[in-house]
Amino acid sequence: MATDGIKIIDGDLAKDTYDRIMDLYDSDASIETIRKEIPFVKGDYGVDSDFYHEIFVTSYALAFWEIGELTEDILEEVKQVIEAKAGLKVWTEECDENEGKKRQKELDKFLKKISLVNQKIRKRKKYRIIKNLYFQPDDLLTFKLSDKNYYAVICANVTQQRGQCTYDLVATTYKGKEKPTIDDLRSCFIAGRKIGSGYDLETTLLRQPNVDEIWEYVNQDNFIFGLPYHLVTHRDIISFKDNFEVVGKLKIKESFKHSGGYGYESSFDRFEDIFIDLDNHMKVFSEQKYPVTLLCEL
Repeated sequence: MATDGIKIIDGDLAKDTYDRIMDLYDSDASIETIRKEIPFVKGDYGVDSDFYHEIFVTSYALAFWEIGELTEDILEEVKQVIEAKAGLKVWTEECDENEGKKRQKELDKFLKKISLVNQKIRKRKKYRIIKNLYFQPDDLLTFKLSDKNYYAVICANVTQQRGQCTYDLVATTYKGKEKPTIDDLRSCFIAGRKIGSGYDLETTLLRQPNVDEIWEYVNQDNFIFGLPYHLVTHRDIISFKDNFEVVGKLKIKESFKHSGGYGYESSFDRFEDIFIDLDNHMKVFSEQKYPVTLLCEL
């Protein structure tokens, strides 16, 4: 467990929760659709109230308050997570007592804010959508590096978010003198990461269907599986897109596309740095190898 910052929207979980709600909102999704796509999960409070649940609940509540749809049950849940003091405990233990006090002050200020009716509801934003994409979701891309070997990544998603378009690439372990085929990838692995769940088994499975298949593979349960994404913006890839070649389609199962962190790669040199010694890169960033046959639809 690690703290990211005392603000309500600090760290991957808070940003991911808040941004997913706002992205749907800006895409003109109805409030009912947003609630269905991103369900509000309540906790089971006691001595071991969960730190991550506090982050999820507060970021969720902030988003719904800003769009004028905060309900009493969400507000009540915020009150309970703040009273449970899970955040205060973690910030105090991992940082110091002063940081714990800062976090508690931030939570108290936040609760006071959302307890009042929002008088300035956020309007839905309109962003330009890029239509002429260089690559498509599920494209298997190959590229050659200075060692004369071919490598491969999967374009798991193309994300158009708040006016920025990114190709969300996932590393595979393919390395060979020949361009890879889909059959070649069957014996390869994909970089993945375990993420602490903080929920019971049933709730974790609800949040990520079929993750128990991965639990069985690693002989460990109750964690969320995430993909470490190598993001390349549409603007940046213009200068080196010709280094990549589409050699087929390989779809990662939707429930396994949860983000396990990301980095922006703005030049082809970054792919040289990462893939020439992929094992070392994965070790540094606490990533593990998972079979293509487990994660993909084949």
